[in-house]
Amino acid sequence: MFKKREEPTPKIDVVPAQIRVTSILGESTSWKGELTGKGGIRIEGLFEGTIDLEGLIIVDRKGRVESDLIKADTVIIGGSVRSDIQAKRVEIRSTGRVWGNVTTVLFSTEEGAYLRGEIQMEEDVSEEDKSGPVESDPDKDKQKKVKPELTPIKTKE
Repeated sequence: MFKKREEPTPKIDVVPAQIRVTSILGESTSWKGELTGKGGIRIEGLFEGTIDLEGLIIVDRKGRVESDLIKADTVIIGGSVRSDIQAKRVEIRSTGRVWGNVTTVLFSTEEGAYLRGEIQMEEDVSEEDKSGPVESDPDKDKQKKVKPELTPIKTKE
């Protein structure tokens, strides 16, 4: 007569470490060296060195980065960056200042953003094939497109 209603268990979405901030370089902190690995970092102080990160880099309004090259999945700039940038996605916020060349798939800026350098847009590279463009084989393409031949069927009259 009285049945306990089963409530569905809430689904918890887990955000991968690559697209969230996992470390913070504080406002009054400066760091020289090399930053590599997976995850996300928010830079509120000064970072000098190289960055090669599978993940997210956020340069806060008061943050500064001085480097030869920044490599990451996503770079969001609200402070100042003196470096070339290679990333899948680059955003320069209205307070952001960049001195360097940018190579990216997706690029966006807000009004007031500053960039002194060149932007080179690339096509998206799938996760399966990072080797570059593949030349098509004409014989293979023909095999895919060939339709089976139709043979006439004789009927009795």
